[in-house]
Amino acid sequence: MRSSASNAPTDHAPRENPAKDPDEWTTGDEPMTGAQRSYLRTLCQEANEEFDESLTKAEVSKRIDELQERTGRGKPKRDG
Repeated sequence: MRSSASNAPTDHAPRENPAKDPDEWTTGDEPMTGAQRSYLRTLCQEANEEFDESLTKAEVSKRIDELQERTGRGKPKRDG
């Protein structure tokens, strides 16, 4: 007698996990991490922007995105 479970292969390949909006982070209101602080400080220096020590994890994430856009950091390099 055959079981109802299928022996067909299943797709176990990891699926891309879309980035969650920082506003929806459960820890977004916590202080920034050490890694965030270090990277944000670097980006602020490169963009001649003031570093704000009081930002939360979520706020820093958004600020990093903004400064990466302005400085070109975090973007894949193109050949050519």
